[in-house]
Amino acid sequence: MRGTRTDVGTVDDLHASATRLTGLDDFGEDDYREGLGVLLRAYREQAALTPVGSRMSRSLLRAALVSRLLSEVGWRQFPEHAGVAVRRPVFVTGLPRTGTTALHRLLAADPAHQGLELWLTEAPQPRPPRATWDGNPVYAMLRDEYARVSPSLIGAHHIAADQVEECWRLLRQSMMSVSFECLAYLPSYAEWLAGQDWTAAYRRHRRNLQLIGLPDRERRWVLKNPSHLFALDALLAAYPDAVVIQTHRAPRTVIASVCSLNAKATAGWSSLFQGEVLGRAQLALWSRGLREFAASRARHDPAHFIDVDYDDFVADPRATVEMIYERLGTPLDPSVVAAWQAPPRGPAHRYDLADFGLTEAEVDAAFPVRGR
Repeated sequence: MRGTRTDVGTVDDLHASATRLTGLDDFGEDDYREGLGVLLRAYREQAALTPVGSRMSRSLLRAALVSRLLSEVGWRQFPEHAGVAVRRPVFVTGLPRTGTTALHRLLAADPAHQGLELWLTEAPQPRPPRATWDGNPVYAMLRDEYARVSPSLIGAHHIAADQVEECWRLLRQSMMSVSFECLAYLPSYAEWLAGQDWTAAYRRHRRNLQLIGLPDRERRWVLKNPSHLFALDALLAAYPDAVVIQTHRAPRTVIASVCSLNAKATAGWSSLFQGEVLGRAQLALWSRGLREFAASRARHDPAHFIDVDYDDFVADPRATVEMIYERLGTPLDPSVVAAWQAPPRGPAHRYDLADFGLTEAEVDAAFPVRGR
């Protein structure tokens, strides 16, 4: 019975479950299977998952396989996707909790731009006309599912099926995403992922953008994902004309906030991934990400990059966005500014480094690089 399951599963039964849900069985190339196997061993041997955590982790992996199936069938049904150009896309990245979400949603509000709506990251397909979404059974299911997300989590990060979201779910199709490390204690998977070449994962990412953006091929993609910090070389190999916006905020605040967010998201999932274990894992993860990004950035043309300071952005969002448009060489339509809306606000998000066994001095020592 579903309610009594206490394991994440096996490679074979996860595939069988995804096939039962969709009626599809073509998962494409098998390059993702190694990562899936590493993940499953880490869940089994290291994560100390509760029954709830096992079910939720299984759901994440199965959702990634379902998305693979839907991408594969979409590419076959719409072969013309291969001719869609992804011109000078914008990627917003930086440490989590540095204003990336708010900035991304402001930029995506421009009708000349397109972002990835959450439901399409789960069910890749050519983006249907917005007026038809409520009658789409897949959209309706995901809308209702995300409407049940805990209010305490929404207070830290608002999500909705029709809202633009991070693109890590596209990378998750390749079983290459630091999102897994943000939801469980998986040191062996973390070590494996740190040694991987992400190029194939970003090629698949691009093909998904070509499919989803097929009806909107003239609109510029604006994307957001803190995990791009770990794979800048692969990103620029797949998108050689990309513009990368890096956000900056004091690491002490960032780490406390991201630990709190991940603790809320995984409450009750593990007897281990909480408190100091969670805190030290996240400190190691994100300090490494910033160091790797800085090293990779130094190898690329500075023209690819735009820097945004969190405090400047909060003080004057319009000035920040105007600066970005100027760097992009694109006029900012006054009607776009007039249409901007503040993101919905939930309960206050409070956090403290001490809740995760960390001190300010430890965080300062872990972030000698300031990203510029």
